[in-house]
Amino acid sequence: MTLQPDWWRSAVIYQIYPRSFADSNGDGIGDLQGILQKIDYVSSLGVDAVWISPFFKSPMKDFGYDISDYRAVDPLFGTLDDFKAILHAAHDRDLKVLIDQVWNHTSDEHPWFQESRTSRDNSKADWYVWVDPKPDGSPPNNWLATFGGSAWTWEPQREQYYLHNFLESQPDLNWYNPAVVEAILDTAKFWLDLGVDGFRLDVVNFFTYDRSLRDNPLRPADTPRPAGASANDPFFSQVNLYNFCQPETLQLLKPIRELMDRYGATTLAEISSAEDTLLISSEYVKGRDRLHTAYNSSLMTDEPLTAQRVQELIQRVEALFDDGVICWTAGTHDFPRLKSRWHKYQPSNEFLLDAFDNMFAALIMALRGNCCIYQGDELGLTQANIPFEKMQDPFGIQGYPQVLGRDGSRTPMPWLKEAHQAGFTEAAEPWLPIPAEHLPSAVEVQEAAPGSLLNKYRRLIHWRSLQPALKRGDLHLLKLEAEPLVGFIRTCEEQSLLCLFNLSPETVYQDMKRFPRCEPTAENIFSDRSYHETLELPPFGVFFANLC
Repeated sequence: MTLQPDWWRSAVIYQIYPRSFADSNGDGIGDLQGILQKIDYVSSLGVDAVWISPFFKSPMKDFGYDISDYRAVDPLFGTLDDFKAILHAAHDRDLKVLIDQVWNHTSDEHPWFQESRTSRDNSKADWYVWVDPKPDGSPPNNWLATFGGSAWTWEPQREQYYLHNFLESQPDLNWYNPAVVEAILDTAKFWLDLGVDGFRLDVVNFFTYDRSLRDNPLRPADTPRPAGASANDPFFSQVNLYNFCQPETLQLLKPIRELMDRYGATTLAEISSAEDTLLISSEYVKGRDRLHTAYNSSLMTDEPLTAQRVQELIQRVEALFDDGVICWTAGTHDFPRLKSRWHKYQPSNEFLLDAFDNMFAALIMALRGNCCIYQGDELGLTQANIPFEKMQDPFGIQGYPQVLGRDGSRTPMPWLKEAHQAGFTEAAEPWLPIPAEHLPSAVEVQEAAPGSLLNKYRRLIHWRSLQPALKRGDLHLLKLEAEPLVGFIRTCEEQSLLCLFNLSPETVYQDMKRFPRCEPTAENIFSDRSYHETLELPPFGVFFANLC
């Protein structure tokens, strides 16, 4: 299989969180050689690309999202040669490789910041966001850091505050300085020259800020929080109008896109914490001088996945992403596991829970755009309950117990049910504990079960790759008589594909007279029964058919 230049428009992407994927050297932490050893597993899924979370040199205060050297592999994960071996092995298997690029901020141990903090007149003096205090010595405004507390930290050497939207050890780069942009693009060229196929851009909507430094207003009680935001998170006690999501960022995307186009590479943007994540996501991928594709938290909220919600979401995406590409994802390393978020709203019936998982896998594969699967979601892993003394995530530790941290979605992959530490590591203990409830869902168990969620994902991804309408077709949302049903037709010149989804735990009947020439697909892997002109869809059932 050779992917086309616009492969990213309908790609299936698999996210690997290196610390928790596979440990090759027995230190309890996943590494690059571990990824290399499991590359055939990734290939067997049939995905088009892998996104590998940070493996760069870092003090690991935010587990790699605090980078001290953009061009060096942290010894914890291996060497640059190890990464080159992954590139070679992936490309041999027709897998594209996307790597994380954290360009909003660096570690405070990065040489750029170490120089910048020393004075107001050094060569890197304007590479970070430095601001004088108020007359009383307090921070310049009320902006909050996403990880808690003020977004400003005092630097005695300069006698100024620096901006950090995350940990105070993660100072924000000054994207208003052309020298910073040039240095970032040089970093990008380094990895592109090695052969990477693109970048996942961390918190790209945080690159610029309101230079007037206006205070954010307090959030009125009747103003909803953004999708995916915790009700207890103090960061969202404000309406974040001025600390990020500024229009100037859109202008900075053009040189990034130009560079990527020269290399034939792609960008996957993370849109984080925005008041309207769908709207902002669409703006970042509008036209050919911005980014290629973007994901957001619209499917990562803690609420039921109802037919009405899905229909409204599809309608809005189709209206906003007229010339852009959304990346559909319901889980990453930053959000609670999708299975635990949604199963609590379903009947306590194992058959129905499995049917729900299968239905969602089919839905995300059938929507227009590309999609991303976070490691372990193809196994149906649940959110782990990590005791406080075992927690590693600074966000979770600082917000405990009001804010749910990210450790519960970052536990190691269970490869073997009976083996020591589920086959993840030979160490006595991994960096995060492996929950006992994950062991029955181990890879070896599911590979031996034809009807497992893992094998459903494999068959779905393979089937999707053979459907022209799912690769490049338009989407027409249907109005159906049966209320719990979501239906749409994906259409291109070669194919019109009917897609029906029952989002309820009850059997639903759909009158099919409106689809007189309807032939179920040969690869239809979901149960359905037809009675003359009536289709019976079981609880959380799915129906695909070609329209002749």
